[in-house]
Amino acid sequence: QVQLVESGGGLVQAGGSLRLSCAASGRTFNTYGMGWFRQAPGKEREFVAAISQSGALTSYADSVKGRFTISRDNAKNTVYLQMNSLKPEDTAVYYCAAHGNYGDVTWRPGYWGQGTQVTVSS
Repeated sequence: QVQLVESGGGLVQAGGSLRLSCAASGRTFNTYGMGWFRQAPGKEREFVAAISQSGALTSYADSVKGRFTISRDNAKNTVYLQMNSLKPEDTAVYYCAAHGNYGDVTWRPGYWGQGTQVTVSS
């Protein structure tokens, strides 16, 4: 069991940057693959990025490759999403997610955070 709490969302102008954080409870954080998803108004939730338990493996949606970077600090039980060159189409609620299997975190996470709003103005 793991509980996830996101922070760092907000309002930013196009071209700007934000860093999201996701703090996880428990002492087994390093056994979970972690991911970020987002959901824009009227759209389905979509995968953004994922990172393996050790941080050695990462994957990204094509729409964010080269602009977003996922990382984790297992000593702090925290996963991050650095978002650069933000676009209005990045506006969404961003959710942190976890799964014991890194491969599964990209499409069927077992655990979700409550979400944090990111709004990019043009």
